[in-house]
Formats: sequence, structure tokens, C-alpha cells
Amino acid sequence: MSKNTAIFIRFAAAMLLPLAAYLLVRGTTFDKIINAPHEHFYIVSLVALLSLGLAIAVGFVAISLRNIKISFLSLSYVSLTAMFVLHGLSTPGFIMHHSGIAGSAAQLSVLLAVVWLWLSSLSVDQPIIKWFTEWQRYLLPVWSVLLFGFCFFLWFFPDTIMFFQLKEVPMMWAATLFIIAMNGWTIYRYLMTYISTRFPLQLAIVYGAGWMIVAQIIIVTGETWNVSWWLYHFLLLASVLIMVTGIVNQYVSSKSITSSIKLMFRSNPSDWINTYMSTSVRELVMTTEARDSYTAGHNYRVALYALKLGEELSLCSEELRAIAQGGLVHDVGKLRIPDTILNKPGKLTPEERLIIEVHPVSGYDLCKRLGFMPEELSVVRSHHEKWDGSGYPDQLAGEEIPLLARVTAIADVYDALTSSRSYRKAMTHEAAMEIILKERGKHFDPYCVDAWERLVQEQPLFFEETIKNSPHLKLDKKYVNVR
Repeated sequence: MSKNTAIFIRFAAAMLLPLAAYLLVRGTTFDKIINAPHEHFYIVSLVALLSLGLAIAVGFVAISLRNIKISFLSLSYVSLTAMFVLHGLSTPGFIMHHSGIAGSAAQLSVLLAVVWLWLSSLSVDQPIIKWFTEWQRYLLPVWSVLLFGFCFFLWFFPDTIMFFQLKEVPMMWAATLFIIAMNGWTIYRYLMTYISTRFPLQLAIVYGAGWMIVAQIIIVTGETWNVSWWLYHFLLLASVLIMVTGIVNQYVSSKSITSSIKLMFRSNPSDWINTYMSTSVRELVMTTEARDSYTAGHNYRVALYALKLGEELSLCSEELRAIAQGGLVHDVGKLRIPDTILNKPGKLTPEERLIIEVHPVSGYDLCKRLGFMPEELSVVRSHHEKWDGSGYPDQLAGEEIPLLARVTAIADVYDALTSSRSYRKAMTHEAAMEIILKERGKHFDPYCVDAWERLVQEQPLFFEETIKNSPHLKLDKKYVNVR
């Protein structure tokens, strides 16, 4: 049995088992009525409130990680849990005496959640996602205010819930079909991404989205207070918990939250990179460099050099964080290059060079599915563009090339020249600087080269120590075109 087949089987089992349990129990003697409004009011409200806190915390983590997909996940589960708090608090006979809020709030929670979940499955280069990325910092507070305002409105005007008709045919089944369709697409997109990356968060979302579908089926077909009806509460809770677990497994490093907040501002570049190198980014970097022993540490050093140059150019903290993450994964597209070409000791044929030149697009396609922001994506896609328009993959020229990519281009070439590669030995710092200065206005942005030259003059020890601590030092002044 292949690994992919096993993944599909485990997912199908995880969905079918709770659905089968519900169908087997429903309508039988085991499906006894557990009329427990006190427990429903206190337990559901409390658990939903705690889950809401977790979902909000994930939203703040997303801002720190600069990942729009995590922001969408946070908004999805903030929607789910906030409406579920309303579902618990509106249990008839306690604070609320209206009988229509609780059942409709449960369906509204799933409906709102699946929309944000669907948005998280879209590629970052989609126009609507690009628009959201521009407002990432404001998404969580703005949506939370709107959502809580909506909940308060329903609380004080409970009869308006009848407008949605979610407990009536045909709206009840229309909502169910909508949820199945939206989450079905989300499951497909994340499952395909998981197969290619094996990142835990992707699989967690697949399971969470599937359990939402099963929960909705139980909501619309179950009998209130029956044993089988209670199952959907646990499925929605499981959906929240597996999402949080997936994010922890994929993104949380050993650094504390306090140190991460401090490093959002100016800091030692090496410490900054280590803090923001999440588990998923580290795995991408390690997997990339495992393909080519000559490039050990290359991604890290490129990010380090690019950060230094970015500081010299007075880039803001957000741009520096973007350039650090973009630099770390800039060569991830090389995962799709055959080893025979990637590690070829001799000159590449024209056909082989064409394959090499696809790697920025391959890396861009992978990273946009993982939720990297447009600034990081610009580094991945455009770090091989040249100022005179002769670069690849898009033949951009001058200021058409994103600034962060122009900065990273110098860092990438400098490290490539001062590192031993499969097709040549390393150069000295002086020889590499001669080439960079010579390429001013041709390969590189003149403004960035001037800043690089100032940086070299101001901090020579930084370059000496970085090169000295690198695993190469087979010095040679022969220049070979950088791949």
C-alpha cells in the first residue's frame, strides 16, 4: 500500500467512523434523551469561550509569522467558536428564553467558519487574497468587532434569527450543501498540498474541515438532546483542537513568545533569523540543502546578508522580517530539479539551464500554497531577475523588480561566489566584490550595490567571520556564472 493511499484511507476512516456511529445510534434504543440544559449551558459556553481564546491567539501568531493562511484559519475558528459561545449562552431557560437562537447559531457558526476556511485554501496570488494580505494586521480585530456586534444584535433582537430560516426546508439543506461544497474543495486543496509537503498543519485542516461536514449533517438531522445529537458538539471541538495542534507542530519554535515580540524590532540578524525560522521553514530549507551538499548553509547566509543590507537601506521591520523568510526559502524550487542537473560538475547544456531557470517559479508555486505573503513570494520568484532585464523567469527590468528581490539578489550572488559549488571552487571576498561592483547597473540595482559597498566598508569583520565559519574555503578567483 502506498503512503498516499494510506493517507486517504485514514482520512476516510476518521470521517466515516463518527458518521457511522451517529447513524447506528440514531433512532435506536441507545439513542436516549439526555435532557441536560444545565450541562449544555455551562460546559458548551465555557469550552467555546476557551476555544475562542485559542483561535484569537492563533490570529496574533499569524501576524508574527507573516502567513495569511494562518490568519484565515484564525478567523474561521473565531467565527465558529464565537457563534458557539452564543449557542451555549442562549440555551433556553437560563439567560435567554428564546427557543430559536441556539439551533440556528450552531449552523451559523459552521457557515461562517467554512467561508474563511475556503479562503485559506486559495493561492496567495489570487486577487481577493492579495487584497486581504494588505490588511492582514486588521483582519482579526475588525472581524472580531463585527462578529461580536452581530452576536449582541441577535441576543437583543432574537426574532431576527428567523430571517435566516436555517431550521426550515429548503434553507436548512441549502446551507448543508453549501458547507459540503466549500469544505469539500478545501479538503481537496489541502490534501494535495499535504501530499507534496507532508506538513502537519495541512493534514490537520483536512480532518477539521471533514468533521465540520459531519457535524452539520448531525445538526440538521439529529433530535435535540438525544445521545446522537450531542456528538456534533465534540466534533466541532475536535476541529478546533486539531487545528491548534497542527499550528503548534508546524510553526512553534523553542523561542518564547516574549522573545519573538522583542525580535519584531531591530535585533541581531542571526538571532532574528533563528527566531522566525519556523519548523516548516526549517524543514523546507533542510530538504532543499539536502539535495546539494555544496550549498549547506546557503539559504541561511543569504537571509543573513540580505537582512544586513536591508538594515543598511533602512527597511522597516515588516520588510526585514519578509526578507529574512524569503531569503531562507528562496531556492526551495530546486526540490524539483533532478540531482543529475543540480549537482552536475561541468557546464550545463542549454536544455539543462532551462530546467534550472524554472526553479524560481516552482518555489513560488509551492510557497504561495503555504500562505507566504506577497513580499516573501517576490523574493522567491524574482531573486534571479537582473537590473538590465536579462534575468529570469519574467525578464523584469529596473524598478519592475521588487525591492526585496533586488536586495536578495546581491546577497545570493555574493554567497554563491564565496561558497564552493559543484561546478567551481569558492572565491575570495575581494574577487566576489569585484564582480558585484562590475555588475552595478547591469545585474544589480545601483542603489543596492552602493549600500552593499558601504556595508562592506563599515562592517568588514561581519563578512570575514561569516565566510570563515562557512564549510568551504577552497579559494579560487576563477569566475563561473552563478546558477
